[in-house]
Amino acid sequence: MPAAKRKIFVLDTNVILHDSSCYSQFEEHDVVIPITVLEELDRFKKGNESLNHQAREFVRSIDSLSGDKLFNGGVTIGEKRGKLSVKLDREFHVDIALSFSSNKPDHHILNLAFCLSKDHPRKEVILVSKDVNLRMKAKSIGLLAQDYKTDQVKDVTSLYTGHRVSEHIQEDILERLHSAPYEVEVSDFPPFEEPLTPNEGLIIRNGKKSALGAYDAAHDTIRRIDRVSAYGIQPRNAEQTFALEALLNDSISLVTITGKAGTGKTLLALAAALQNRRTYRQIFMARPIVPLSNKDLGFLPGDIQSKLDPYMQPLFDNLGVIKMSDGKGRAQEIGKLLEEDKLVISPLAYIRGRSLVKIFFIVDEAQNLTPHEVKTIITRAGEGTKIVLTGDVFQIDHPYLDTQSNGLSYLIEKMKGQNLYAHINLTKGERSELAELASNLL
Repeated sequence: MPAAKRKIFVLDTNVILHDSSCYSQFEEHDVVIPITVLEELDRFKKGNESLNHQAREFVRSIDSLSGDKLFNGGVTIGEKRGKLSVKLDREFHVDIALSFSSNKPDHHILNLAFCLSKDHPRKEVILVSKDVNLRMKAKSIGLLAQDYKTDQVKDVTSLYTGHRVSEHIQEDILERLHSAPYEVEVSDFPPFEEPLTPNEGLIIRNGKKSALGAYDAAHDTIRRIDRVSAYGIQPRNAEQTFALEALLNDSISLVTITGKAGTGKTLLALAAALQNRRTYRQIFMARPIVPLSNKDLGFLPGDIQSKLDPYMQPLFDNLGVIKMSDGKGRAQEIGKLLEEDKLVISPLAYIRGRSLVKIFFIVDEAQNLTPHEVKTIITRAGEGTKIVLTGDVFQIDHPYLDTQSNGLSYLIEKMKGQNLYAHINLTKGERSELAELASNLL
């Protein structure tokens, strides 16, 4: 490609903390790392969080790639790839100094990208950042800016739901589903508009009769699904029935459940784990810690446990619902499981380092994880482990994630069609009529 047509991408710190391999995703174009970014990464090198891992991995990668060449014209990233270079800070351009103070690292990154655009008027210089405010600042001074989109799903509105309705099915097919062996070959059904996906749920009906089924890809059949309870929790609608079937099915080792608040995602996952507790060595329930305001844990009063309690309380609330489902018996059993560490409820960061062998692992609020974090969790699954991720892809608290770039959406898109995976999107709220009304109208 002619040098004039090669673009220059300037990376913000949050892009690297999102994906340490981001510098290799820009094809034949050049990538610039401002020295300010390296200084910011230095603050993240120590620790066990995903951000710390990403910072260390990025620094190691570019160190092995380069030597001193990074600061002297750059180094080729790979065959048919552009160059990677680290650029030192520049004196603030007059157009930048008029509007932006020099005491913010973001403004130093912005200034460098702006200066590069002036140095290379025939090239497109693009600032890449997960921070929408920084992108808006860049655009305000005529600088191109974009989000990092390599791991984004294309259209969240068409994301796989995990179930469908099949109308006008012949009477004899429904009768066969209700008789042993409670399954019918797919070839006996009328042609489906879209190919069936492994473990996909089906609401099958013809106006007189109906049945719930799931596609068994291994045998190319649709088998009937019954409404069953799990540890005293009964499914209240077809979607919850599909979810509980996948959660209790030992041949499905990865399940994702999405839906708005009150649809029963976490409750069903916990109930299924307790129902099958003897199959697993432990039950882990975890959620990422994402403060809902600009004050992090350090601003909250009390010791570390006091700081974490508000984040973990929703998981204990679901446990409380299950305890009340069958009087004192279940409450005592759950208390014993907690006491013996057979049931562990903890922030995700505290569980990441543990061995995931024969574990029923529930990750709540998974929409607040990056694609890399989701991959890290799943790739650590040992023999006999089942992983369940629940969340609402439209309710994201993470400042640098959205409906398209969060790890839960990414996982659903990538795993669709795998035999050991099932997904269900729950749409009907089951907390109360008031909660459903508020969710829909407010």
